[in-house]
Amino acid sequence: MSIRLDKPWRILDEGSVEALPGQLGVYQLADEAETILLIGYAGGHSLFGLRSELSSQLSARGEGSFLFRCEVTMQYMSRYQELLMLHLADHGELPRDNNDDVATLGRLSPA
Repeated sequence: MSIRLDKPWRILDEGSVEALPGQLGVYQLADEAETILLIGYAGGHSLFGLRSELSSQLSARGEGSFLFRCEVTMQYMSRYQELLMLHLADHGELPRDNNDDVATLGRLSPA
């Protein structure tokens, strides 16, 4: 089992967002070249979980020019941090739109 979020990319549009479950989880947002721009999560304060969080991203960014993929998980904060650490290990930096403090993250050495 891979620790990478390897689900297929989907176009960020109203239809895709409406089809999402109202559950807790993590997501990645990317540009058309599949470059990850943001790693986020839908936690306990998200009214309708992943649907709410990605609806907010859609409202802020517009329809059609962004991709997303998501994973339903009750351990959203641990998984979110794991994805950030993995991205940092793979690319040497966090995604462009993540403003998290790198010093608070652990170190991950994926195989």
